[in-house]
Amino acid sequence: MTDVGGRCPDCAPQRKLPQFELGPVMLLRGLGASLAAGAALGAVWGFLLPGIGFIAFFLGIGIGYGIAESISLATNRRSGTTLQTIAVIGVFVAYFVHNVTSGDALIVTNDIIGFLVVLIGSVTAANRLRF
Repeated sequence: MTDVGGRCPDCAPQRKLPQFELGPVMLLRGLGASLAAGAALGAVWGFLLPGIGFIAFFLGIGIGYGIAESISLATNRRSGTTLQTIAVIGVFVAYFVHNVTSGDALIVTNDIIGFLVVLIGSVTAANRLRF
């Protein structure tokens, strides 16, 4: 049985939905969008918001949503686990760029606020690109 009625398996092969089909070009477009958005948002975070407190929660949501939306636009609104992973990579790129533009080491050991932003941004980005 299919969505349009009964069909034999030979005549109606089951395909993935076009929303979840990712070729190499779409993966590269998604990766490029993730890296570009991560670098841009990380630079904004580093230059404009170096010392943040409570707004880290909202900053994480904004970074995650911005990266996921740029991936979604670059891949023609595709989604799936591969693009979720690419979005999380973009959030980490934003964190690393933030640390470099703030004049810190690449990974700061006691950066609880930064780790919170990465966690919230990763969850937001992954949920935005979910099925």
